[in-house]
Amino acid sequence: MSDTNRRVFLQTSAATAATVALAPGAFAAGSDTLRVGLVGCGGRGTGAASEALRADPKVKLVAMCDAFMDRLEGSLANLKSLRDVADKIDVTPDRKFDGFDGYKKLLDCGVDVVLLATPPGFRPLHLDAAIRAGKHVFCEKPVAVDVAGAKSVIATAKLAKEKNLSLCSGFCYRYDLAKRETVKRIHDGAIGDVAAMHITYLTGGIWHRGNDPKWTPMEYQMRNWYYFTWLSGDFLVEQHCHNFDKASWVFGGQMPVAATGVGGRQQRRDAKYGHIYDHFAVTLEYANGAKLFSFCRQMEGCAGNVNDHVIGTKGSAQLMAHSVTPTGGPAWEFGSETKVKDMYQVEHDELFAGIRSGKLINDGESAAHSTLMALLAREAAYTGKRLTWKQLLASNQNLAPKEYAWGPIETPPVPTPGIYKFV
Repeated sequence: MSDTNRRVFLQTSAATAATVALAPGAFAAGSDTLRVGLVGCGGRGTGAASEALRADPKVKLVAMCDAFMDRLEGSLANLKSLRDVADKIDVTPDRKFDGFDGYKKLLDCGVDVVLLATPPGFRPLHLDAAIRAGKHVFCEKPVAVDVAGAKSVIATAKLAKEKNLSLCSGFCYRYDLAKRETVKRIHDGAIGDVAAMHITYLTGGIWHRGNDPKWTPMEYQMRNWYYFTWLSGDFLVEQHCHNFDKASWVFGGQMPVAATGVGGRQQRRDAKYGHIYDHFAVTLEYANGAKLFSFCRQMEGCAGNVNDHVIGTKGSAQLMAHSVTPTGGPAWEFGSETKVKDMYQVEHDELFAGIRSGKLINDGESAAHSTLMALLAREAAYTGKRLTWKQLLASNQNLAPKEYAWGPIETPPVPTPGIYKFV
C-alpha cells in the first residue's frame, strides 16, 4: 500500500496537477443536483451529512466511505431515520467504500462535494486528493496533527483557489451570528487593543471503544483513534483547537511568536488511553506583547468550563457569553431574544450557497494556521521548552505510520517534558 503512504504523499504534495473545476450550475450528474460523498462515518461525519442535506433543496448523498463498514452502515441507518433528509439519500451498495483507500473510489464515483470527517490524521491526504479531483470540500477541524500536514493543507488551500473550488473548514464558531457580532465589536475597537486572551476547555472524559481479540494493533488504534497523536493530535489539538481558532479570529489572524507550557496525564494512566495527555497549560506570546493563556483538561470529577475571555486596553469581552464591556460607555450583549440558526447548519448553508453562486468559501489557510497554533502549544508542553513559531515552521514533523496496513503498529511512549524532542 505504498501509494497510500502518507509520508511519501507529504514529501510530494508540493506538486500540482491542472484540473478544470466544475462551474456553478454544472455538476457531475449532468443536472443541477449536487451529489455529496461522505468520508468518515462517525458521529461528526453523520452530523455533517445531515446538515449538508438540509443546506440546499437539490442535494443528494450518493456515496459513503469509512475505514470500517460497520461504522458506515450505522451512519447510513442513522441518516435514513431522519425524516427530513431520508428522501435525499441514494447510497447504493456499489457506492459504499471501506479500507484505507476507499476514499479514492469515492472521489471517482461521480460526486461533486466531499465531506471529510475522518480522524484528523488523514485530513491532509484526503483533502489534497479531493481538491486535485476537482471536488468542493467541507473538512472537519483540526486540519492536521503535525507540521508537515498543516503545511500540506496550506498548499492545498492555494490549489483550491487556483481551481475555483470551495474549501470550508469545520471551525464552526466563525459561523455563529452571536460570535460574529461580538468579534465585530472587538475589531471595531469597543475594548481598545487586545492585550490578552484567556481560553479554557475544561471538560470530563470521553469515549473509549474497548478492545477485541480479533483486532490487530492498527485496528485497535483506528477504532480508539482519539488516544493516539498520529490520528487525533492529542485532545488539545482535536478539541481545544476551537479556542485557538477563536483566538486567531480575535487577534485578526496574527500568529504568536512563541509558546511555553506544561502538561501531563493524571487520570489517563491506563495503557488503553494510548499516549495522550489529560491536561495542558500554555502561554503563547505575540510580537506586540499580547499574551494568549490556554488551559485545557479532560478529567472526570472536575469543574467544567469552556470560555474565551478577551482583555483589551479599554475593556473586556466574553465570546461564549456574547458580551462586550468597555471601561467607559455602555456594555453590549447579544440579545437572547434574537433567533440564531445553529452554527453547524450555517457553515453548510453558506458553503452550498457559495457553490451555487460562484462566491466560494476557502478558509483552508486560516484553518491550518489555527491548527498550527494548537501544535505549537502541544509541542511546547511536550518538550517543556520555549518553542518559537519559526522553529515550528522549520520543522518537517510527520507523525504518520510507515504504512497504512491492518497489522502491527507501535504506540509511542507518553511524552516526558525535558526528554521528549521536537524535530
